Amino acid sequence: MRILVVGAGAVGGYFGGRLLEKGVDVTFLVRKRRKKQLQERGLVIRSVHGDAVLNPKLLVAGESAELFDVVIFSNKAYHLPEAIRDVKPYVGEKTMILPLLNGMAHMEILWNEFGKENVLGGLCFIETTLNEHGEIAQTSASHDVRFGEWSGERTERVLALEQLFSGCNARFRLSEHIATDMWNKYLFIATMSGVTTLFRAPIGPIRSGKYGQEIIFGLLKEIAAVMRAHGAPIADDIEEKQLAQLNRIEATMKSSMQRDMEKGQLIEADHLQGYLLSLAEQYEIETPLLKLAYHNLKIYKYNRRKPMQGVARL
Repeated sequence: MRILVVGAGAVGGYFGGRLLEKGVDVTFLVRKRRKKQLQERGLVIRSVHGDAVLNPKLLVAGESAELFDVVIFSNKAYHLPEAIRDVKPYVGEKTMILPLLNGMAHMEILWNEFGKENVLGGLCFIETTLNEHGEIAQTSASHDVRFGEWSGERTERVLALEQLFSGCNARFRLSEHIATDMWNKYLFIATMSGVTTLFRAPIGPIRSGKYGQEIIFGLLKEIAAVMRAHGAPIADDIEEKQLAQLNRIEATMKSSMQRDMEKGQLIEADHLQGYLLSLAEQYEIETPLLKLAYHNLKIYKYNRRKPMQGVARL
């Protein structure tokens, strides 16, 4: 089974690299600059689960290649239109599409582009980033992928994927409740990214502050209310469970959105918090904390685009 991973960044490079390390037939669809970097240095993983230096097969959009059996989308949401355009020549009628993006807004886009029957549900849990050398730095215990049919069925094709993924140095798990898993993660990541970017701090000092628990739980409740109004399959007590989870994780944990902000990079504010706010407006649900978190992210985006005074933008 041939796999095409869209991107060789922090997420795709890590999980694709772990599959390649096992001996799976993996190709990475990358930009020319990343291709040159990988050809010169290799795909380098620095991880608490063990380091690896790999020499992957690389593909740049427009180059010829046979159709792939699986396409893993590991890109950021703001690159999704470009990624879909680049990957289409390598997708056949039976190609499985496995997205590892955060949130839910991308699912309908992928269904429309590739057909709902070809798109699996998927998500990942990992704390990882690219360092200044283009190496993948993975620093937490979690390096997990969940995948499954949207219907929850254990079909022949996902069982074949389960077998293909087994035994690699990362945890790939077939889920019979992937829609619930994805909505649960969306609640967690929207809350985690919301508070860590708002306060510019890892989760530890936020949750231990005088009003930390109240703020975190309040945001969880707002987002969960929006999701329930939309018909998301989340549990009645999910807010309490996720607050407990946020209180258990390492105090130094940062959200990936916070790390992107620290680097001055693009962020997924519209895909995550913005999409939830559009649902809140649709169902007429008040979400003051979610609005605050989103407004902060939009101010970041404004400041990121604003040129420095007295310096011409060329």
